[in-house]
Order: sequence, then structure tokens, then C-alpha cells
Amino acid sequence: MDNRKGTRTSSENRSALLLPIFYFLFSIFWLSDGCGAPGEPIPRMPPVPAAIKDLAVRQAGDSVELTFTLPANSVSGEKLAASPAVEILRGSLTLGGAVDLKSLRVVYTIPGALVDNYRTDGRVRFNDPVAPEEARSHSGATVAYIVRTRASQKRASADSNAVSLRIFPVPAPIASVKARVAESAVELSWTVPGAAVAGDSLSSIKGYRIYRTEIQSANSAPATQNLSPGKPESPAALLGSSETNNYRDVSFLFDHTYRYTVRSVVQVEGTELESSDSLPVTVSPRDIFPPAPPQELVAAVLRGPNAGTLLVDLSWSINLETDLAGYRVYRSEREGTPGDLVTPDLLPTPAVRDTSVESGHRYWYTVTAVDRAGNESAPSKPVAVEVTQPSP
Repeated sequence: MDNRKGTRTSSENRSALLLPIFYFLFSIFWLSDGCGAPGEPIPRMPPVPAAIKDLAVRQAGDSVELTFTLPANSVSGEKLAASPAVEILRGSLTLGGAVDLKSLRVVYTIPGALVDNYRTDGRVRFNDPVAPEEARSHSGATVAYIVRTRASQKRASADSNAVSLRIFPVPAPIASVKARVAESAVELSWTVPGAAVAGDSLSSIKGYRIYRTEIQSANSAPATQNLSPGKPESPAALLGSSETNNYRDVSFLFDHTYRYTVRSVVQVEGTELESSDSLPVTVSPRDIFPPAPPQELVAAVLRGPNAGTLLVDLSWSINLETDLAGYRVYRSEREGTPGDLVTPDLLPTPAVRDTSVESGHRYWYTVTAVDRAGNESAPSKPVAVEVTQPSP
């Protein structure tokens, strides 16, 4: 009896020792991510982007332009693996002038893969259109915005700083801009808008602002066209302003391609507001403008380097074109005809000596100027030379 009792006591002791080990293994299985493999790590929570703190807004034509810097790190300081998605919320103010958080609604969502399409100079720029009817019926009304970002569907960032602004009607976009390439400028002109964007009568226009974008040149593009032939290389920059409906761009370069837009400017309650962009006009200026004909061509018959030989010394006034490449000198034995080149290469200086003349002949000389684009001027006034032995 005693031996059997002792055996039972030993079994009970072993059971008591194994029970904690069972509970330990069961807890590991229970905390795993469903694979049933003990010891696998618990999945990490998706990162939560840091909140945007520099949201700013302004009225840009018939839109509200929002600008902000996209967060690069999470709230824990880790670098985000990819650009987060952006949620733009719009609402109104309370009677006390604060942003009414209950009125905020998501009006746009930009997927993370598309955010870079809206990035300029390191900041995201997004335009929220304002319906013309809303601008007309609620002129001076205030709208409020906040922005959130999210790296996953589970959690969004905290709200950005809240911003607000008043919205006013602006002039309708300019319908037509024309461009003409002159030798020293691209000359722009446009129609004057006659109404506000909502169709109402328009207050006095204060002036116009001209914007220019340089785009990739296309050699086959015509001199002017309505569509851009290439990808923009830089954002539109303010080129200048005008009080009238025309402007001369004197800072252009030949063989570059530019896209121009114009905005009307009005003043509302002490604030200057611009219209939306006009229809663009794209210009690819080509240098088709020849230099001026050389002036004051003179000729003299001189003795040549060898006995019994003669030469004609020619000189003329220097041309003032900055893109001058050189000169060509022509000689003919028939008046009124251009004749042949005296030298095959362009002359870099306004002088040359013709050593191939023959005594007893009469020659007519003309000179042309050539620029770096290959444009050749009209000929100078001809000079007639009778080749005879000069006086001693």
C-alpha cells in the first residue's frame, strides 16, 4: 500500500511541473499572427506620418491654391518609405471666426503614387476650383481648409494647421493671346475680358501679368502654335506686367521654345486678385532676320607684292550686330550682277585684298554680312574699280 501511494505522489508532481510549460507554449501560439508557428514576431503597426504644419492658401483665379510640405518622417521619427496619400478637407467658420471642425469634409484625395505630380520646388501645390456661381452668390465668403496624410488605410496623420480665406469673383480668363516674333522681341497681344468669371459685369481691370514657361524645343515645331510641343522644363514664372493689352518680351532667346499665359488683375477690398490663366500660346522663335547691309564700301588699286602685279584693297564700316559671323565679298565684271565670291570663307574683319585681278579689267564689288544663324544681308552699294597701274 505504501509503495503504491508513493507512486501516485510522484505522478502528481510531474503533472504539476508540466502544466506551466503547457501554458507558456499556448500563450506563444495565441500571440502569433495566425500562422501557428510559435516564436514568430508580432506584425508592426503601419507608420503614421507626422502632421503638416505649413499649410497656406491663396485665391488663384477661380480656384483656391493650397501649398504645403509633404512629411518625410513618421510621428516616431522614422523615414517614410514612400510618399503618403493626401486628404484635403474643406469647411467653414463658426460665428466666432474659428474653423468649424464639424463642417470639414474630405473634398479631394491624392494617392501617394500621384503626389509627385503636384510637387514644385519641394512643396505640394493643389488647386481647389471654386464654382463661378458660388463666387458670385457668396462674394467675400470664407472657406477653411486642413490637410491630412496617411501611409495606410488604418490611421491618418493628425490634422495640419487650419487656414481660411475669403473668396471673390475674378475676371473671366482671357480668351485669346497672339504672338508675333520680331527681331528684338516676342510681341504679345490679347483680347480684353468683358465680364467676370460668373458672367457679371466686370469692375475696372488694373492691369495684366504675363507668365512664361520654357519648354523642350522641338525642331519640327512651327514658329507659333496653340499646344506645347514638349514637356515643361520649368514652372511658369512671372515675366512682367502691363497696363495695356500688349507686351514685348525682349529677354527671349532664338531656338528656345516658350509658352505664354496672361492673367487680368483687379483690386477687391484692397487686395489684388488675378484671373485664371488665359489660353496659352507657344512660340519657338527662329532667327530669320538678316544683318543690315554693310556700309561705306571703298576700293583702291595698289601695287602687288611682285613686280608688275596689282591688287584691289577693299574696306567698309563694321556691322554692329551682336550675332555677326562675318562678311562675304562678291566681284563681277558685269554691272548689276552679284558675281563670284572673292574668298570661299567668311571674312572676320571688314577688309580684304583681292590679288586675283588683272590689269585692264573693270570690276564691280559688293559686300554682305552674315550672322551666326546663316542669314545673309542684302548687298552693299556696289563699287566699280578700273584696274590700271597706279600713279608713281
